Amino acid sequence: MKEVSERLAKESKRKIVTTREPGGIPIAEKIRTVILDPRNDRMDERTEALLYAAARRQHLVEKILPALEAGHLVLCDRFVDSSLADQGAGRRIGIAPVASINAFATEGVSPDFTIYLDVDSDTGLRRIQENRTQQIDRLDSEGLEFHQRVRHEYLKLAEENPQRIKKIDARMSLELVVEATYQAIIERYPENF
Repeated sequence: MKEVSERLAKESKRKIVTTREPGGIPIAEKIRTVILDPRNDRMDERTEALLYAAARRQHLVEKILPALEAGHLVLCDRFVDSSLADQGAGRRIGIAPVASINAFATEGVSPDFTIYLDVDSDTGLRRIQENRTQQIDRLDSEGLEFHQRVRHEYLKLAEENPQRIKKIDARMSLELVVEATYQAIIERYPENF
């Protein structure tokens, strides 16, 4: 979230590196294009999961780990939880196999802290239709049931990992969501601000 990262960068004692998944580096951005292209409607669910893991691996070794080793704070839009929710639950592959391929891809690297912006699936889909400036991608165009399965898995992950995952009510205005996200991060890492 651009607004949060810009605000944090102004106040942080350490450099803030922002990135996203899939993507963040040239190789992963190319994989992202393949994954999200609506014309790739015949993509097998396991192929999709493997492509996400491949993009994640390259992104991790090329951008995230070097930034962490340099002492920077890394803000990454999505990581393994998104694959567990999207492919494991949404695509019904199963959580265990998706966790397994991602454990291989990341060698067990996991975020210290995760912000989950929660909104009901109906509202989320409506916002995509109303606010998306670029083309609607393959996952965004999935039906309501897919998005409900994804949300259910995110809620389950948040419940199972309360020390790592902070749930924020994203039904609020953008300004309030930005503020809540900002406060959650500085409360978690007060030594950096």
